[in-house]
Amino acid sequence: MFRHDLDSPVGRLILLADDTGLAAVLYPGHRGDALTGDARIDPAPFADVVAQLEEYFAGGRREFTVPIAPRGSAFQLAAWSELRRIPYGETRSYGAVAAAVGAPGAARAVGHANNRNPISIIVPCHRVIGSTGSLIGYGGGLAAKQFLLALESRDRALF
Repeated sequence: MFRHDLDSPVGRLILLADDTGLAAVLYPGHRGDALTGDARIDPAPFADVVAQLEEYFAGGRREFTVPIAPRGSAFQLAAWSELRRIPYGETRSYGAVAAAVGAPGAARAVGHANNRNPISIIVPCHRVIGSTGSLIGYGGGLAAKQFLLALESRDRALF
């Protein structure tokens, strides 16, 4: 496992990768941060990830193309895959994501999957909100979630 720390507009991000792809984009203290213990510091495997994240934060990237290697249960993987289908600048409710993965009524399970999403930003769990439009939880904190949603909303208005 390789590690690289990246300063970003939403704070420090911990990037982890293995030979199959990007395994994590974590906020310090977020679930999965324990995975960093045996990771070897090496920025080389992250050049493309860093470039794409910098383009995203600058408003020039709407989709990520880096290979990812998330690890989770079958339901978590399905939920995270569905998150990647939420278009840039749009949001979905937890219930809508649950219905899209064939588990209507499993909004809480989607919330738990989001909480365990190891690849923040690239697997855009920040685009999932409460059924009333409220911002509910985010591993990087609600201020980071608000920032990401505002970034995408502002950029979307420019095009």
